[in-house]
Amino acid sequence: MKTLSCLIRRTGPGPATYVLTDRLHRERSVRVTADEITVTVSSWLEQLGVHSALADDFARTVREGDWAGAHALAEALSVDVAVTA
Repeated sequence: MKTLSCLIRRTGPGPATYVLTDRLHRERSVRVTADEITVTVSSWLEQLGVHSALADDFARTVREGDWAGAHALAEALSVDVAVTA
């Protein structure tokens, strides 16, 4: 006889999420996945009339876990980044 546990789908934790805070607009803070970082940061820059490939580089460093690089790029972009629990 099968137990109920065989019917329960076990999944791993979802994708990591990050809190991005726009340093120029402290009230603007969002939770995003690594895949959403480029779009979010690019839209914030676009509102300032700025276009930069640094948003792509920033997302890549976060995705790769290169926190030294991520924080250096975040500084240049005036963004704070933190991993959510």
